[in-house]
Amino acid sequence: PATAPAAASASGSRVVASPLAKKMAAEKGIDLSNVRGTGPNGRVTVSDVEAHESTPSSSSEDKKREKKGWKPAEGVVAATPMARAAAKKAKLDLSTVSGTGSFGRVTEADVQKALGTGPPPKRPSRAGGERPVELPSGFVPYTGMQSAVSNNMEATLSVPVFRVSRTVRMDAFNELYRKVKPEGVTLSALISKAVAMAVEKHPIMNASHDPKGGIMYKSDINIANAVALDGGLITPTIKNTNLKTVKEIGEEWRELVAKAREGKLRPDEFQSGTFSVTNLGMFGVSAFDAILPPGQGTILALGGTKEEIYPCDSCVGGIGKRSVMEVTVTCDHRPIYGSDAALFLKTLAEVIEDPGFLV
Repeated sequence: PATAPAAASASGSRVVASPLAKKMAAEKGIDLSNVRGTGPNGRVTVSDVEAHESTPSSSSEDKKREKKGWKPAEGVVAATPMARAAAKKAKLDLSTVSGTGSFGRVTEADVQKALGTGPPPKRPSRAGGERPVELPSGFVPYTGMQSAVSNNMEATLSVPVFRVSRTVRMDAFNELYRKVKPEGVTLSALISKAVAMAVEKHPIMNASHDPKGGIMYKSDINIANAVALDGGLITPTIKNTNLKTVKEIGEEWRELVAKAREGKLRPDEFQSGTFSVTNLGMFGVSAFDAILPPGQGTILALGGTKEEIYPCDSCVGGIGKRSVMEVTVTCDHRPIYGSDAALFLKTLAEVIEDPGFLV
């Protein structure tokens, strides 16, 4: 692996470090400019400070000085660079500050304490002596992917959207999935096929608004499924989903996801969707609605499957149990109306509740 960048920024003596790392370094009298940062953009973390302290080379000079009973020259105040910079900025005489660092060096925390701007008193450690959780702090620029997602989301804020939800029975669909899963068919493949079959009967759901003042119909049904990646989100797309078998969709989907995680997707493999699907059910989410992607008229949000009790005349005791899922479409209200969305969800429910046609 590449050597971590030095903590000090190129613009000056400022050290990029987490609050806990700064606090620990101040308490131990460690000069952060000598610590190698392994966090984002060379940021120094608590682990970096601990690693620096435990490195023999980092403390060898201090040990030599300690053995010799080292003291600064007369008239010289021993202080860390960060402490000197802070004192200079505040026009504080370092000789008036009591040092608490190694060999009585004045640390940045000592300067802050003298100025009355130091951190709040140390909180007691957690039960069991656990170290406090180090939370992120400060500005971190977006990655290229995060910037693209941000721009896409902002681009659709002016679109007049509406949402329609429906509960779908999942027992038969779940049973089918259990049968085909050993053959390599994924849940995303089954859902994509079901959505494509419903879209075939309601092509307006595959259409989008055209700025020229009309509806842009699309003859290809390309289902895009949202995939969360470290630091971003991407939508690999199964082209002509309605024309492929679930096995073909499953194989293609696995390849697309692998390429997405490696950052090797071609633009046409994630920018060609005509209808999007996003699923948070695996995280225990019961229902949610999604933001419409640019250039599309509909996105379908899937919640998790849950068990519900319902009245059943043919069941023992008159009560039955079934699996259900909440689905929600977000639609552009310019080309698509509420009745279009309702009829589409009705068809989708019929396909999912009687899924024999999917295989």
